[in-house]
Amino acid sequence: MGYEVEVKYRAVDHERVRRLLLERGASEDPAVDQEDVYLRHPSRDFAVTNEALRIRRVGAENRITYKGPRLPGPTKTREEIELPFGPGEASYRELARLFANLGFEPVAAIRKRRTPFRLTASSLAMEVTLDRAHGLGDFVEIEALASSESDLPAAQQAVLDLAVELGLDHVEPRSYLRMALEAARS
Repeated sequence: MGYEVEVKYRAVDHERVRRLLLERGASEDPAVDQEDVYLRHPSRDFAVTNEALRIRRVGAENRITYKGPRLPGPTKTREEIELPFGPGEASYRELARLFANLGFEPVAAIRKRRTPFRLTASSLAMEVTLDRAHGLGDFVEIEALASSESDLPAAQQAVLDLAVELGLDHVEPRSYLRMALEAARS
């Protein structure tokens, strides 16, 4: 899949950003409900290694995603490997059971309503999502994918440039998982 290059912003006016995206020629996909269940490795602390493993549900669609450690730079950049697996609740339960049998445990579930927009910026395919994360608030994520490390600087700059164009300036450096875990502790 390559490298995910993204920045998340909080305290955003979704309607204003939506209007700016549409004026810019972005295509809006239908809103979807997502549930991400993050897993704890039985012998490696992902909080220390800065990795993540999650099972994602989007309607009947299921995916498993590994996110590698963050790479240096002005954006949240990391290797991402995402694979679909069988659709539906039965497939989801079977994969969760497989991981449980291997010693993985759920850490947290993040539920959000996500409205994706697709556009081209700086000659790159970009995705901007308007997220309403249950219990966490409203966010905008800007993401580009880079196929190799040599493509990272251009992708990082494109993400930052688009954020400026959209008037986004309240960067949220934490992942949804970290925010949820911090909220649970307080």
